Amino acid sequence: MGGFSPEWLALREPADHAARNPELLAAVGAHFAPKTSISIVDLGCGAGSNLRGAFSALPGRQHWTLVDFDQRLLDAARETLRLWADEAREQGEELVLAKDGKSITVDFRQADLMKDLEWVLGWQPDLVTAAALFDLTSKRWIERFVAALASQRLPLYTVLTYDGREKWQPPHEADARMLAAFAHHQHSDKGFGPAAGPDATEIMAEAFRKSGFAVSTADSAWTIDAGQRDLAKALTQGIADAVLETGHVDAGTVADWLGARTAEAASGLVGHNDLWARPV
Repeated sequence: MGGFSPEWLALREPADHAARNPELLAAVGAHFAPKTSISIVDLGCGAGSNLRGAFSALPGRQHWTLVDFDQRLLDAARETLRLWADEAREQGEELVLAKDGKSITVDFRQADLMKDLEWVLGWQPDLVTAAALFDLTSKRWIERFVAALASQRLPLYTVLTYDGREKWQPPHEADARMLAAFAHHQHSDKGFGPAAGPDATEIMAEAFRKSGFAVSTADSAWTIDAGQRDLAKALTQGIADAVLETGHVDAGTVADWLGARTAEAASGLVGHNDLWARPV
């Protein structure tokens, strides 16, 4: 799986952090509050946004292992984390950071989550986490992933899984057709088999419950207003491109819809869910 640029990830990061559900993050923090240190594996880490979004709720000493298939993104994560930290230094292959009173050690691992999943989870962290990942994976892969976590009783905190909701203003007559075509595209193979797309959170929650885990989910929708025109433009262009690939909506209609979505007063909501699963 690939295709995400550091520029796109940087553009979406403020919206991701604003959308992350604060109550669920607080619940994760409360679970680990008795610990003075914690080890975390972040799957599909991109440029490190998930670390920056979650670190404040976790214990004072943290060791993060950032995992991605794309070496460009691992390199971007190293650089963005260095610039973000109050202090940063190299310690061998690791990056040692100080931020807001937290001590954070980060190492970076390239891995293919289709082939290397059990090896990655075999590092036995205190917490597994991911952001904007599971809608890209398949039902079969999710069930394999949950089984691997359950076998080691590892908790999962994941955020920003797309759930299929989209509401745009002003309305456009093609909204329903565009959403249906995009949903069709979301179920196409992204490298893990036919993607779960908007069904991913429900599939994952059911698999965890069958494995005896407690599961909490919460809303983490993006709200996009006129002040986020660059994000809206990039997002709706991506939706339009995906719809064109399906052939379900003609090019003229797609272009008209795209123009309406990038107008000065356009705004929107894009639905996501966060999930917190832990053994009981």
